[in-house]
Amino acid sequence: VAALQDEKNSLMSENEIMNDRLEQIDDSLDDPNTVVAKKYFSAQLQLEQLQEENFRLEAAKDDYRVHCEDLEKQVIELQHRNNELTSLAEESR
Repeated sequence: VAALQDEKNSLMSENEIMNDRLEQIDDSLDDPNTVVAKKYFSAQLQLEQLQEENFRLEAAKDDYRVHCEDLEKQVIELQHRNNELTSLAEESR
C-alpha cells in the first residue's frame, strides 16, 4: 500500500509539472511576440495554404479524370469508326 501511495504521489507531482508546462506553452502562444507563437502561427498559415493547394489539386484531378474519361470514349468511338472504314475499304477493293 505504501509503495502504491508513493507511486500515486509521484504521478500526481509529475501531473502537476506537466500541467504547469502546458500552461506555460498556452501562455506563450497567447503572446504573439514569442518565438513559439511566431512558429505556431507560421505553421498554422502554412497548413492553411497547403490545405487550399490540396483542395485546388483535388479539383484539378477531378477535372482531368472527367477529361480523360471523355478522351477514352472518343478513342473507342474512333476505333469503331476506323474498323468500319477499314472494312468498307476492303469491300471496295
